Amino acid sequence: MDIFLIIIGCICLLVGMAGCIVPMLPGPPIAYVALVLLHFTDKVDFTATQLLLWLLLVIAIQILDYFIPMFGVKRFGGTKWGKWGCMAGTFAGIFLFPPWGIIIGPFAGAFIGELLGGKETHHALKAGMGAFIGFLFGTVLKVAVCGWFIFCFVRALV
Repeated sequence: MDIFLIIIGCICLLVGMAGCIVPMLPGPPIAYVALVLLHFTDKVDFTATQLLLWLLLVIAIQILDYFIPMFGVKRFGGTKWGKWGCMAGTFAGIFLFPPWGIIIGPFAGAFIGELLGGKETHHALKAGMGAFIGFLFGTVLKVAVCGWFIFCFVRALV
């Protein structure tokens, strides 16, 4: 049974890492499941504190992943119109144009939001670029967390 759980855990780690790039897969939560599966084997016994901290990290990353593009809009000089547009574009992109909508949605939403707010095109493009860079930063965070989970998984087995 241990070998089966370890193999499923390895698959979860690979799918979790892919989920950092593919927008419709929740990468860190799937990678976290791999650690939980490993915990249920006789090979490794993670502490409850470790599992809880990792779970809190996953929850924080999942929440931040939706808000980091809005922070990017703000950082690149966007207004509330751009932030609201970014949020609307993110959710519209997720549901209306998967999988590419999660990438294009924040940019387009911030851009359109700034235009609706009366800003010039170059200012709106700058805010849209902030949303896109925020999206990329969120992706890097997810990859880092999944990479850490892979490290913990392998280290526990070795």
